[in-house]
Amino acid sequence: MKKWAPRVLLAAALAGLSAFLLKGDVWTFWTWWMLAFLMGMVAMPVTGRLFAGFEDKGWMFSKVLAITVTGFLTWFLVTAKILPFTAATCIGVSVVCAVGCGVLYHFQGKNGIDCFPSGKVDLIYGEEILFFIFFLMWTYFAGFRPQAYGTEKFMDYGFMEAMMRSTTLPARDLWYSEGTINYYYGGQYFAVFLTKLTGSKVELTYNLMRTFVAAFAFVLPFSLVRQMSVDRLKGSLTGKKRCLPAVAGIIAGLSVSIAGNMHYVVYSKIIPWLQKLQGKEADSYWFPDATRYIGYNPVNESDKTIHEFPCYSFVLGDLHAHVVNVMFVTFLVGMLYAWMKKIRSAGPEPEKQDVRDFWLKQLLMPHILLAAVLLGMFQWTNYWDFVIYFVVTGGVVLIANIIRFEGKVTRILAVTIAQAVEIIAVSYLVILPFTLKFETMVQGVALAQHHSLWYQLLILWGLPVFLTVLLIISVLTEKLKGMKHKSLYRLLEAVSAPDLFAVIMGLCAIGLILIPEIVYVRDIYENGNARANTMFKLTYQAYILFGMTMGYGIYRMLVVSKQKIIRIFSGIGLFVLIWTVGYFGNAVHSWFGEVWNPSNYQGLNATTFLETDFPQDAAAIRWLKDNIEGSPVVLEANGDSYTGYERVSATTGLPTVLGWYVHEWLWRNNVPDLNEKSADIQTIYTSTDEEKVKELIQRYDISYIFVGGQEKEKYGTELNDSLLQSLGSIVFEDDTSGTYIVKVEQD
Repeated sequence: MKKWAPRVLLAAALAGLSAFLLKGDVWTFWTWWMLAFLMGMVAMPVTGRLFAGFEDKGWMFSKVLAITVTGFLTWFLVTAKILPFTAATCIGVSVVCAVGCGVLYHFQGKNGIDCFPSGKVDLIYGEEILFFIFFLMWTYFAGFRPQAYGTEKFMDYGFMEAMMRSTTLPARDLWYSEGTINYYYGGQYFAVFLTKLTGSKVELTYNLMRTFVAAFAFVLPFSLVRQMSVDRLKGSLTGKKRCLPAVAGIIAGLSVSIAGNMHYVVYSKIIPWLQKLQGKEADSYWFPDATRYIGYNPVNESDKTIHEFPCYSFVLGDLHAHVVNVMFVTFLVGMLYAWMKKIRSAGPEPEKQDVRDFWLKQLLMPHILLAAVLLGMFQWTNYWDFVIYFVVTGGVVLIANIIRFEGKVTRILAVTIAQAVEIIAVSYLVILPFTLKFETMVQGVALAQHHSLWYQLLILWGLPVFLTVLLIISVLTEKLKGMKHKSLYRLLEAVSAPDLFAVIMGLCAIGLILIPEIVYVRDIYENGNARANTMFKLTYQAYILFGMTMGYGIYRMLVVSKQKIIRIFSGIGLFVLIWTVGYFGNAVHSWFGEVWNPSNYQGLNATTFLETDFPQDAAAIRWLKDNIEGSPVVLEANGDSYTGYERVSATTGLPTVLGWYVHEWLWRNNVPDLNEKSADIQTIYTSTDEEKVKELIQRYDISYIFVGGQEKEKYGTELNDSLLQSLGSIVFEDDTSGTYIVKVEQD
């Protein structure tokens, strides 16, 4: 009892702290945390087998696996038109999956298979505490700036509201009423899935989903790198050394989810310090500069790029595809390590096997099949990650096969190719309901016409590349030194699984930062921003892979290596890496303000900006949201991306004829059509030709016409109020602001 008392007190203290900090939002916060806990625990009969070599049996990974399986299966059944997208469906599918796990647990118990981390209560408790702390921290911060307004937030929030209204998927495009969403909406879908599963509201869960992902972005790298560190020194972790793997895991978690890059160190610390020494006024630092450096400083109008990373995303608050997918890609990486470890522990494949049994074994490996499903899912959550992690998965599979088949080239190639084909086939098959309705935005691949300055690459990527190369040198010098028969197979056989996996992650990350210097994927942004999207999506994943590589590599070189120079350099690398964590504090203060003062907490409601930024329209928009069911078309003035236009469709999920122009240009690449719709909208609001207006209203199946601040600003004195009001009945009118909504009478 005495042993449990501190744990209970700490848990109670954190629960109390969360209630104090989050106020009324705490109930939704607790609901999501408890849901993740229960879903993860129920899924352990599956996770425990996949992560059998982990001390915690993949406890934290189990939460993501449960969300992935139940959410993806629900989506598949809905898009295949087997079930409607309702809360009942989400709950029903989850219950069926839970029952399946219960049956599996029963049979495993009969066969003496234990899939729960028996005897590891302290480890499980510690991981849950870490998850709760980071989930709470990011949720609390989000409450200081919860508004879903600015940058991409209108799109992300609008997707969620549109799906909440829809019983079919893909939902009707809120900014193109004649079509359905033609974008990678999987990330926002999972947010809606969890919202429906918990009976929550999008106003709160828009912010809660991004803080949920941020917590996983710390705890999954922590769990993986901690296990890799344990495996590297298994049997010799005694005394004070027993805590070292946890330290390595914490460094990995911080590197992936909290740290910035060296741009922060150079431009926020070193340069201002030098300026002060010279008696000059020190430059101020704005945290987004770390993501807009190449092409911006110095300015190059022909090559403006983007190189974001998770901490920036979590602070900024967009719920974009690449953000939500962080928890899924880190799950995949963890599972790949679990598979590699299992393969290494099993030893080489037997020489003589029945041909049929041999190929069934190679093609029915649970880890590879699940990896294929995840890669297929990435085509819908964030297509770039499908390509990136197909290569990462392929690299792990190839290396594992070289070891399994003892360097026999023919067999290695045959099995690797067969498994690669299997992965591609399965990944494309499971995602067919999406790809059959999706029109790609990719216009081919081209050679890069512009290249980053050498010192810019050094500042952004010098630290992780240096530590990765240092790790490779350390491993190679140790293994090659006493090797009599040098060959690739002998080398790979000699290198431990965690060392090998860390090197694979590091090399893949290096490749991802080099690719945008050679080629880029063509899209509508070629004029001045050709490399931007390619660099953005590739280097984002490079940052994540580097974070885990550095977490393990620093531990490996400081604790294991006997080479003094390696330990000195890795120690310096650790110091600089910790220095980059300062970016988190700078960004949080710059964006959220005085977070140390709980009285400034605004709450998680993402729509409070309506009363402050659109006070004349707020009541009308809320009337639509509260009173209109389904997805009838509500006409509002269209405008440019990243502006206040489309505030009605974005906050209600109700489709309009045309929304943010550049976004629809990207999604549909049909400029003449967009221009025609833009002109038609103007005609409806300004024309004196009643018959023409009625014709357009019928063509676009418009049910409501919204006239508020943006419409009056855009059309001015040309706005034909009398004609618009004659088209039906006024269902809402604000005498003070003059905003009104017309319900169109259908002929």
